[in-house]
Amino acid sequence: MASNENLPPNVIKQLAKELKSLDESPPDGIKVVVNDEDFSQICADIEGPVGTPYENGLFRMKLALSHDFPHSPPKGYFMTKIFHPNVASNGEICVNTLKKDWNPSLGLRHVLSVVRCLLIEPFPESALNEQAGKMLLENYDEYARHARLYTGIHAKPKPKFKTGAISESTTALNVGQTNNETPGAATAIPSSMTDIKRVTTSAQDQQHVANVVVAASASVVTTTQKKGSRFGQGSGR
Repeated sequence: MASNENLPPNVIKQLAKELKSLDESPPDGIKVVVNDEDFSQICADIEGPVGTPYENGLFRMKLALSHDFPHSPPKGYFMTKIFHPNVASNGEICVNTLKKDWNPSLGLRHVLSVVRCLLIEPFPESALNEQAGKMLLENYDEYARHARLYTGIHAKPKPKFKTGAISESTTALNVGQTNNETPGAATAIPSSMTDIKRVTTSAQDQQHVANVVVAASASVVTTTQKKGSRFGQGSGR
């Protein structure tokens, strides 16, 4: 397994400084995912730029640094499947910055920004995905349709929940309650949309919790009826 031991101490020091800067002041639409134990594998989540077929998508990519970095360029890969002329089927990224135009003085911020710009302006002339390259040149609408389809299937962002929202919601729903409650007693659940909004931060989160509340309510009613029937009438079996 690769580790920081594969990189010279001076390189590790520089990378740590760059990663700290990227974390404190991230580039537009880019969030670096840091692994302190292995700076040779740098991951980042890239938001699909607005106005492109990749809009509303979240793409995980990786920069793989060799032992002689920064004298040799890192290799870039999209870990999220994407339909793009300059991205091969295995995710490898083809961009001049990571090849003939590489300069050891280029920092990670510059490299990541170039990769995101590639989503805005592909280069079909140096395509690794020939189908996407040909489509982009001959029929942009069809290319965009394919790219949006891939984005919708593979690059859908995960819902963002407010910190503590899950635990608050499960507490409100008494998820951890045991089965020894008094027959007929109602389980405490949020009584209104105001309660739901209190533990969520977005419309998507509110709808999710609302669905959970409805399901929980139905479950409580069913459970209560069954218990009332069992204790009031006895088992029918």
